[in-house]
Amino acid sequence: MSSITVAKVLNNNVIIAQHPQYSEVVVIGKGIGFNRKLRDQINLSSVEKMFILRSQEEQEQYKQLLPQVDEKLIEVVQEIVLHIMHCSRQPLNEHIHIALTDHISFAIRRFEQDIPIHNPFLYETKEIYPEEYKMAEYAIGRINEAMGVELPVDEIGFVALHIVSALSNRQISEVRQHSLLIGELVGLVENYLDYRIPRDSLDYSRLVTHLRFVLERLRRGEAVQETSTLDGLMKREYPEMYSLAWKLTKIIEQRVRIPVYQAEVSYLTIHLQRIAQKKVDEQDMDKNGEAP
Repeated sequence: MSSITVAKVLNNNVIIAQHPQYSEVVVIGKGIGFNRKLRDQINLSSVEKMFILRSQEEQEQYKQLLPQVDEKLIEVVQEIVLHIMHCSRQPLNEHIHIALTDHISFAIRRFEQDIPIHNPFLYETKEIYPEEYKMAEYAIGRINEAMGVELPVDEIGFVALHIVSALSNRQISEVRQHSLLIGELVGLVENYLDYRIPRDSLDYSRLVTHLRFVLERLRRGEAVQETSTLDGLMKREYPEMYSLAWKLTKIIEQRVRIPVYQAEVSYLTIHLQRIAQKKVDEQDMDKNGEAP
C-alpha cells in the first residue's frame, strides 16, 4: 500500500509531505498533523478524508494563506468540501481549498468589523445554480455554527459561485461574470417592460434558467437547431418581444465574444412574451379590482 512521508507539520490539519507520484505536496485533513513527526509514514488508504494539493502554485498560495487563518476554519472548510463532493458526486478543482478558505476568512473579518456587504444578484444565483446554492446554504450554516459568527444570507450566493467554479473547472471570475450578465439582462427586460418580475415566480425562474443555458451552450460550443418556422412565427406574432430578444442576444455576443445562434432569439422571445402577458394580466386584474 502506497504512503506519503511527512516533511513538515504546518498545523494539526495541514502537513507538507513527499508523495510517491507527485513529489512534494500539501496535504489537508482533519488531525492529519497531530503528533506527526518528520519522516512519519501516512497510508494513502484514507485519501477520501484528506486532500492533496499537487500544483506548485496552489501549494505556495495555501502556505501563504495558512498563517492568516484560524485553524478551526481549515477544519470546517475541509468538512464543507467533503459535503460538496458527496452531494455532487463530481471531482472538485483543488483550488477550492484556497478560494473558499480565503473568502470565508475575509467574510468573518468583515462580520467582526461590522462591515456589511450586499450581494445584488443573490436571487439570480439561487435560480441559476439551485444545487450549488443548497450546498452553499449548508456551508454558511456550518461556518456560523462552528466559528460562532452570523454571516448574512448574501454570503450564500458568493460561496455558491465558488462551488460552481470548482465543479466546472472555470475561473471564479468567469462564473461571476456570467451571473452578473444574467442579472443585467433581467434588469434590461424589466426596464423595457416597466415591470418588476416577481423573484419567486415561475416566469422569473424560467427566464434566468434559460439565460443560463444559453451561456452554457455557448461555453460548450453546442449548436442550437435552427427552426425557421418558429422564428418566422415569433417575428410575426410578437415583433416587440422578438426585437427585445434580438437585442439581448447581441449583448451576450458582445460580452462572451461568441456568435449566438439565431434560434436562441426565438426561444428567448417565448419567455419574454410570457412575462409581457403576465404584466398585462396583472394590470387588467388591478383595473377590475378598482372598478365600482
